[in-house]
Amino acid sequence: MTASAPARKCPICGKPRLPAHAPFCSARCRDRDLLQWLQDGYALPGPRAEVEEPED
Repeated sequence: MTASAPARKCPICGKPRLPAHAPFCSARCRDRDLLQWLQDGYALPGPRAEVEEPED
């Protein structure tokens, strides 16, 4: 008998994942995650971007 892997949870709310919405539990959590990306709520580590000043 083999040990089964523990059930993975939704990264947004912690409920069990559903295959139809993986890696989330629902369309609501999937949409919340997308909104975070679109509103710059997540950031990848790296050097700061250089901001160019407009020339007059």
